[in-house]
Amino acid sequence: MAIVQSSVSRWWNRGAIALVLVLLVIMMIPLYWIGSTAFKARAESTTVPPTVFFTPEITPFIKLFTSRVQQRGASDPDAYAKAPWWEKQVMDGGDRFIRDGQGRIESSGYVSRFINSIVIAVTSTFLAVAMGTITAYGFSRFKMPGEDDWLFFILSTRMLPPVVVAIPMFLMYRAVGLVDTHVGLIILYTAFNLSFSVWLMKGFIDEIPKEYEEAALVDGYTRLEAFFKIVLPQATTGIAATAVFCFITAWNEYAFALMMTNKNAQTAPPYIPSQLGSGLTDWTVIAAGSLLFLIPVALFTFFLRDHLLRGVTFGAIRR
Repeated sequence: MAIVQSSVSRWWNRGAIALVLVLLVIMMIPLYWIGSTAFKARAESTTVPPTVFFTPEITPFIKLFTSRVQQRGASDPDAYAKAPWWEKQVMDGGDRFIRDGQGRIESSGYVSRFINSIVIAVTSTFLAVAMGTITAYGFSRFKMPGEDDWLFFILSTRMLPPVVVAIPMFLMYRAVGLVDTHVGLIILYTAFNLSFSVWLMKGFIDEIPKEYEEAALVDGYTRLEAFFKIVLPQATTGIAATAVFCFITAWNEYAFALMMTNKNAQTAPPYIPSQLGSGLTDWTVIAAGSLLFLIPVALFTFFLRDHLLRGVTFGAIRR
């Protein structure tokens, strides 16, 4: 039987939908601005009023992955003519290029920072989710003295903002030689995400009936076999949702990456704003770096989108 709505209810629903669409457009404006600036010429990035219609170009991305070093030694009047097309893009992209000098193209620091972000975020997410799942299984299936106190203690590690513990952590890391290392950031991000992983996974494992494991134990499975063959497949949705939140936290983390790294293990978040410098800022390059930085986490969230609704509403709907 169809649900009959009054005209007032229909207008309220349409108004709510219109409001949601307006808020969505407003929230998408910064993303559009970053994406459009990444394809503008340098002179068009700071015009007043802003340039809305422009000819897209890839010069900011070329600058992002290459850095030109001027050598004013031997004169070469044909340096511009001999340069390949992608070097000419950099030379003509708003930077001053001295025609009577030789220019050399080298890799910029963005590539290494981007790779560092991927390695550190993926590794710390895997460790946090794996250890959090095992710990949550222990809290869910076994009774232990002071269980509530232990869970509160685990959660309390997230109560302080990172900037408060950054300096003590830096002093400890310097004492043990973990400053500016991949291992140091991986350990830090894993510990930071572990409490969230434990609490989220415990809610999922609590919803898995114990009778499934008891039946497996009767059939001759060991506790470990029952965990891997019964519990983990049932907790796939929770693992995926937890991995998304842990990956986003590790991927976007700024304070620890700024304090604990300098060059070797530095990630993209502290590197991108460091390119502002004290001279004329090339906002197109910064926008290109920010746009590329958004892609991995957006793709990761998109592929696991089917698990997110269940992940953010666990405990609200029972089977």
